Amino acid sequence: MNVKTALILLLLALATIFALVCVLLTRGPAPSTCQHQPPEHEDPDDGRSLVFADLTPEELVQVVRYLQGSLGVPLVDASRAKPSDNCIASVDVQVPAKAEVLRFLDGGGARPAREALAVLYFGDQVDPNVTEYVVGPLPMPTYHRDVTVQKYGGKVPYHRRPVTGVEYKAIDALIQWELRKAPRFLAACCASDGTDLATLTTAPRGFKSGDRATWFVLFHGVAGTGYYVLPVGLEVLVEHGELDISLWYLRQVFYNGRYFSSTAELEDAFVANLLEVVRVEKPQEDTVMGSMRPRRPPGAPGPLQYEPQGPRYSIRDNRVTFQGWSIAFGMNPNTGPRLFDIRYRGERIIYELSLQEALALYGSNCPGGMSTRYLDGSFGIGRFAYELVRGVDCPYTATYVDRHYLAESDVPRTNQNSLCVFEHDTALPLRRHFSDMQSLYYGGLRKNALVIRAISTLINYDYVWDFVFYSNGAVEVRVHATGYISSSFLHGQGTDYGNKVGPHTLGTMHLHHIHYKVDLDIDGQLNSLESHDMGYELVRDPWSLQNTLERPFLRRERLERENEAAFPLNAPLPRYLSFAGPKPNRWGHSRSYRVQVVSFPGEHLPTSSPMERAISWGRYKLAVTRRKEEEPTSTSVYNQNDPWTPTVAFSDFINNETITNEDLVAWISVGFLHIPHAEDIPNTVTVGNSVGFFLRPYNYFDEDPSVDSPDSIYFSSVQEAEACGTNPLACLPAAACAPHLPPFRYGGFLNI
Repeated sequence: MNVKTALILLLLALATIFALVCVLLTRGPAPSTCQHQPPEHEDPDDGRSLVFADLTPEELVQVVRYLQGSLGVPLVDASRAKPSDNCIASVDVQVPAKAEVLRFLDGGGARPAREALAVLYFGDQVDPNVTEYVVGPLPMPTYHRDVTVQKYGGKVPYHRRPVTGVEYKAIDALIQWELRKAPRFLAACCASDGTDLATLTTAPRGFKSGDRATWFVLFHGVAGTGYYVLPVGLEVLVEHGELDISLWYLRQVFYNGRYFSSTAELEDAFVANLLEVVRVEKPQEDTVMGSMRPRRPPGAPGPLQYEPQGPRYSIRDNRVTFQGWSIAFGMNPNTGPRLFDIRYRGERIIYELSLQEALALYGSNCPGGMSTRYLDGSFGIGRFAYELVRGVDCPYTATYVDRHYLAESDVPRTNQNSLCVFEHDTALPLRRHFSDMQSLYYGGLRKNALVIRAISTLINYDYVWDFVFYSNGAVEVRVHATGYISSSFLHGQGTDYGNKVGPHTLGTMHLHHIHYKVDLDIDGQLNSLESHDMGYELVRDPWSLQNTLERPFLRRERLERENEAAFPLNAPLPRYLSFAGPKPNRWGHSRSYRVQVVSFPGEHLPTSSPMERAISWGRYKLAVTRRKEEEPTSTSVYNQNDPWTPTVAFSDFINNETITNEDLVAWISVGFLHIPHAEDIPNTVTVGNSVGFFLRPYNYFDEDPSVDSPDSIYFSSVQEAEACGTNPLACLPAAACAPHLPPFRYGGFLNI
C-alpha cells in the first residue's frame, strides 16, 4: 500500500467517525432509568387501619395452638380429617363491632381487642355439628367463646358443612372403584379404562335438608387443558352423608339419556346390546378442544403502562392512599375481597364494601347440569384467589400483595402476589372541552384511576374482582367473568338448554349473579334514601297560550321504609337513587352519594322453589336495610349444602323498618345470563362479560373535586401549547425515561 492510498483511507475513516459523532449528538442522550419520587404526602394513619387487617401467619398459628390446647377434645389436622373426626375447618379475623371501631377511629376510644373467628367441625361427637368460636386476644389468645347460637339462632347441623378435600378424594376413589365394574363399556364409549377420566362436582347435594348426595360429571382428563368442555356422557350420583366413609356408595348412574342403578347394570346393558353408545375418542394434547396453548410464535411486545417517577399511590400494611383516597383492604377466605374505611379527602364515604356471594345456576338435560346451583362462597372465593400473572392479570409494574389464610389445614397458607394495586390510565378523558366559540381554549383531565384487583378461580370459572377509585370522588365496582364454561354431553333435545360447541359438547346456559354489601356513611352514619326521577307535564306555552308542550320535571321522593327500598331484580330502579346525609352542600342540597347499577341479570329462581330462600338476596337488584350487627352477611357458607333450610336467609332482613336518618346498608346484585356459544371455546372472554355498579357523588361537593387534580391540562389560543410551563404534557419528551421492569417470576403452582 503506497502513502497516497493510506492517506485517502485515513481521511475516509476520520470522515466516518465525524459523521457518527454528529448523528449521536443530534439524537441526544439515551433515556435514563426512571427515578422514583415519593408519593404525595398523605395524612398519617398511625396503624389505625390495622383494626380491619387480615390475620398474619403468626396469628393464625397462635389461634390453632390455643384451640388445640383449650377445647379438651382431640383435633385432627383438617388436611387429613375424616368426617368422623374433629378438626379446625378455618380461621379468619373477627372484625370488631362497628360502634367499637368508630369509637377508636373517630372518638379517641381504645383500640378494640384483636380477635379471630374459628370454625370447627365436630364429627367425633354424639351430636356432630359445626361450631364457631371467637378467639382472643391476639397475638396470644387466652379466651374463646361459642358464638354459633348467637349468630344463627341454634347449632349448625353437621350435614351443612362444606365438602372437604379429604371427602372429594374419597369420592374419587369410590368412583374409580365402581368404574372398574364396566370395563367393556368404558373402552367402547370413551377409549378409557376410567383412570384417566376427570370428575366435576355439582351442588347442592339432594332435595331436602339432611341430604348429602352429589352428582359427579365425568370428562376426558387431558393434561394442560380445561377438561370441563370434554364430557364423555357419564355421570354418577354418590351418597356420602354417613360419617363412616366406608358406607358411602354409588346410588345411580346416568349415560346418554338413561339411568342405571349401578355401573354393573350399565355394563350388563352394554354387553346385552341394549345401550346406544356414542364413542368419544380421547383427545390428543396437541389438538384437544379447549387448549389455551399459543398457536403462533410470539410477536412484538404490546404497549406497556409505566410510571415515569414511580407509583403515585402508597401502600402501608393493609392501607392504600392515592390522591385523596384512603382504603383499608383485605380478603375473606370464603367471600373474597373486602374493603373498609374508604375515605376521600379525609371524609369517610364507605365503612364497608365487600363481596358477599357469587351464584352460578345452570340448565341442562343431564342430571349434573340441571341440578347445579353453585354458591361459590362455600368453595372459597378468597381462598382460591391465586397468584396473579404480571403483565396479563395486572399491569407489569403493578404492586403485588400476598394474602394469607387458614382453611382445611392446621398450617397457614400464602397466596403470594394474589392482590394487585395499580394506577390505571383508561386512555379516556375524565372530562374535557374544546372551545370554538367566544374564545379558543382547551381544558381536560385524564381519566386515571386507582385499581385494587384480585382474581378467583372457582373450579372452571375465573372472576376478576375490581374496585376502582376516580379523582372525581366516584367508586366503581365491577366483576369480569372468564375461564371455562361448564358443559354437558349433547344428547336428545340438549340444544333447548344451550348451544353445541363441540362434537359432543353442549355449552349449558347459566346465570351469573353476584352480591355485594355497601355500608355507606355520608356525613356520618345517619342517612336517608332519596330517589330522583323524571316525568312529563303538559303545560301551555307562556308566550303562546294556544299551544302546549310536554315539559320534563324532576320528581323527588324520600323512601321511608325497607319494603319501599327493595327493588325486584328485573324491575326498573329510579334513575337516581342516593344515600343522603344530614348536611346540605353550598347550594342547599343534601350531600349524597348515588348508587348506579350496570347489570343484565337473568331471571331469579322462582320463589316457589324449595331452595330459593337460600339465595333470596337474588330477588333484588338493590335492597336498602337498616344496618344491624347481627346481619353482617347476606348468606352463609352453610347455605350451599342445605339450601332447603338456609342458615342465613336474606329475605328476613327486609321487614319494613324505617330507613330515615338511620345507619343504612345497600345490598346490590349484579349479573348476566350466559348462553355459551362457539366463541366460548377455548374459554370465555371478558369482553361483554362485565357487570357492576358505581357510587357517585351527587351534590356531595360544591363542585367537581377533580378540579384540584395536578393532572389538569389547560391552554388557550394566546398561549404556547408546546411550552412546558403552560402544558405539563409538553414536558414529557424531556422527562422520557426507561422503566425499571422487575424480572418475570411466577410461583402460583407451588401452593395448590
